[in-house]
Amino acid sequence: MPDVMSSDSTLVGVGVGPGDPELVTVKGVNALRAADVVVVPVMDTGERGRAEATVSHYVPAEKVVRVVFALNERTDRARREAAWDAAGERVAGLLREHARVAFATIGDPNVYSTFTYLAQTVGELVPGLVVETVPGITAMQDLAARSGAVLTEGTEPLTLVPVTAGAAVLKDALSGPGTVVAYKFGRHAAEVAEALWDSGRLEGAVWGSALGLPEESIRPAADLEGAVLPYLSTLIAPARRDGGRGGKL
Repeated sequence: MPDVMSSDSTLVGVGVGPGDPELVTVKGVNALRAADVVVVPVMDTGERGRAEATVSHYVPAEKVVRVVFALNERTDRARREAAWDAAGERVAGLLREHARVAFATIGDPNVYSTFTYLAQTVGELVPGLVVETVPGITAMQDLAARSGAVLTEGTEPLTLVPVTAGAAVLKDALSGPGTVVAYKFGRHAAEVAEALWDSGRLEGAVWGSALGLPEESIRPAADLEGAVLPYLSTLIAPARRDGGRGGKL
């Protein structure tokens, strides 16, 4: 049975950007500091995550609560959902003790974020729960800034694809107009390189990983072949632009 709690319980998803602590917004920092506790997701291996590393620049360690998520589980759905349920119960327990709980997520809480699943689970356990989100800078924005790649011009569309959905989804996107951004493609680098080559989109494409961190790597996508990349790698394949300045207006 769901727990009966105060209707003024608030869960705030705070986007803390792709890793560079300087890219957390002022609103995000204020939200982290205003919360009674800040939850950070950790893998079941216990290693420190990027969100926790970023949060540590703005709130004291005693305010941070580590909650285990099966973030590295891609195949066992039952195990993954059991981890989500356990995490939801843990956060619901925190809301019994604290009126305002923040959850720090890399990137943006509404873009491929674990926060989506957490909020849904906790909402079922906490009647009247108020859910808020604070937007964060995404990896594609950071990579564009660091590499000089322009995401959109004029009437161009922008397509964001998680390569975990399969290489065919990426190939379909590359066959269309506009810029294509691919997330989570580190384990599929060879397939991504092949898709770029087959679609004629290799030139000008760029990939990056660990953006804003000491181990940052930003390279032309032509270097993808045979590369072993981190799971959280980002690719930008810019739109074809042949019309000169303002050609897509």
